[in-house]
Amino acid sequence: MTRTAFAMGSVTFLVVIVAGFVSAIWVDRHYALLRGAQMPQASASACVGEDGSWKNWIWANVPMLSPKCPPDK
Repeated sequence: MTRTAFAMGSVTFLVVIVAGFVSAIWVDRHYALLRGAQMPQASASACVGEDGSWKNWIWANVPMLSPKCPPDK
């Protein structure tokens, strides 16, 4: 491996790491704003409705063992 190839690989690796870090920060801020707009109650927890849909959970990766939602009164 030449020094040029090593330098290019190192720069590419560094750029990918920095881009991932910046992207993660942006996504965290985006979903924090979205969560604040959709869920004004901080005490709401994720649960599974009667139809199998998730309630009080805005992300795609939902916890698998969430409890069933209490019936509406």
